[in-house]
Amino acid sequence: QVQLVESGGGLVQPGGSLRLSCAASGSIFEINAMGWYRQAPGKQRGLVATFTYDGSINYANAVKGRFTISRGNAKNTINLQMNSLEPEDTAVYYCSLIQRGRYSWGQGTQVTVSS
Repeated sequence: QVQLVESGGGLVQPGGSLRLSCAASGSIFEINAMGWYRQAPGKQRGLVATFTYDGSINYANAVKGRFTISRGNAKNTINLQMNSLEPEDTAVYYCSLIQRGRYSWGQGTQVTVSS
């Protein structure tokens, strides 16, 4: 079992910034990739940003230039720095981990962008 715990969500005004963090623990042997997805009300869950452990980074077009994914200082942690937030970024953000072809998900953290 892999556990993923997200933190850092909240309410922010348009143009503001938030930083999400995710810590993975449990039965971790060989991580292939970690990343962030989001799901807005009435929409499907979609990719925000991911990186593979061979160094590839991928961003959704909607967040390129505004969001930055990075490894955390602690082992098996990742961060998502979100700048210039827009109301359209409002969603539940989920941390993901791929190991041996299997996805694990966190519980999600709410990000609300509103004035």
